[in-house]
Amino acid sequence: MTNQMQKQVGKYRWTICALLFAATTINYLDRQVLSLLQPTLSKEYHWTNTDYANITAIFQFVYALALLFAGRIIDRIGTKKGYSWALIIWSLGAMLHALAIPMGEALVNFFGLLGLTIFPFSVFGFLISRSVLAIGEAGNFPAAIKATAEYFPKKDRAYATGIFNSGANIGAVLAPLTVPWIEKHWGWQAAFISIGAMGFLWLIFWWIYYDKPENQKRLSAEELAYINSDETHEKALVNPDKAEQKPKWRTLLGYKQTWAFAIGKFMTDGVWWFFLFWLPAYLDAEYGISGEAIMIPLAVLYTMTMFGSIGGGYFPKYFINKGMSPYDGRMRAMFIIALFPLLVLLAQPLGHISFWVPVFFIGIGASAHQAWSANIFTTVSDMFPKKAVGTVTGIGGLAGGIGGVVISKIGGWIFDAYAKEGHLSTGYTIMFAICAVAYLVAWVCMKALVPRYKLITDL
Repeated sequence: MTNQMQKQVGKYRWTICALLFAATTINYLDRQVLSLLQPTLSKEYHWTNTDYANITAIFQFVYALALLFAGRIIDRIGTKKGYSWALIIWSLGAMLHALAIPMGEALVNFFGLLGLTIFPFSVFGFLISRSVLAIGEAGNFPAAIKATAEYFPKKDRAYATGIFNSGANIGAVLAPLTVPWIEKHWGWQAAFISIGAMGFLWLIFWWIYYDKPENQKRLSAEELAYINSDETHEKALVNPDKAEQKPKWRTLLGYKQTWAFAIGKFMTDGVWWFFLFWLPAYLDAEYGISGEAIMIPLAVLYTMTMFGSIGGGYFPKYFINKGMSPYDGRMRAMFIIALFPLLVLLAQPLGHISFWVPVFFIGIGASAHQAWSANIFTTVSDMFPKKAVGTVTGIGGLAGGIGGVVISKIGGWIFDAYAKEGHLSTGYTIMFAICAVAYLVAWVCMKALVPRYKLITDL
């Protein structure tokens, strides 16, 4: 009976989900190239942990600021154009890394004429290219979440989000399988250029296959009705006099729902950034694993996270099918998910057994993050009308990016401080402890702000 209903409804919405998955995969491929080249670049250009922390922090800081405007812009110009511009900018930014050294030398010489010495030339060049990458990449999640809200009813959104969000894990798996090989055979500049160019191929398919559901000729009437199955109820609740008005930031910041999402992102996004940007450095520093040797452990770890993303997205349906509202079912699932990162506390104490021990426990923590991420994004479309989804996602993204900056700067400071004392392992123990408890703290804050589901109806 279910299969028959699925055939009658149609499946084109999953084509859109596949496009979102591919874009997110490319997004994370471009993002992670630098972390895999960090051991090489640090040795060649004599970077300290603080230098590398500054490079990762500038990406997170610019990404956070750009997210605030990216969501607003995408709400204004639409998903199709907004996603396209985001991808063009981030692909060009990724390729710009190949010119970081000559660009940095030129900038340092220019500021030297003014009597200013800010950063070493190699650091300066990467700061600029990471900033351009961040501006473009900020558009990925607001656009993808908005597209999901357009093409999926609420009960399916976390699952669809989990699927496209698993592209982050696939990108993280593909990066260690490709970047070290490209670096070895063609040099590190070629890694940035070849990976960065992939986005332009995706753009062709996006323009062919995406359109708003009401304008999409490939959708059956039955599937369009299924997609809009929440609409009748929502339209009856939302103020019709404001149906076409775009909500202001000031207005959205007046809702506890906005702050719950923002605090949840602030507390947890930095954990994922830390795993993404510092794991290669951790395996190199603690176990001497770098270059092509790092391919397998990172591939295994990020393959684990793919299951967390998809499984975490599906998990709330268990509670929803038992009669809970989508929001309440999601929060119940998120509490259980928040318990799993506590296993990261075992990574360092048991790390003497084998490097596979921290890889396994960090993999569980990273998997939990992706499960958490699939659900926290969907709380926005649970509580806000579609016209506000991109903007609220951007506000939360700003908070998450700031959280990432804080984690990166704390990590760089702690690692340099303990490295000087010859106790770098202690620095990693401290950082893993922060990562382990972040999700429970975030859940408590979110639940305190929004104890019960309430749809925003006065925008």
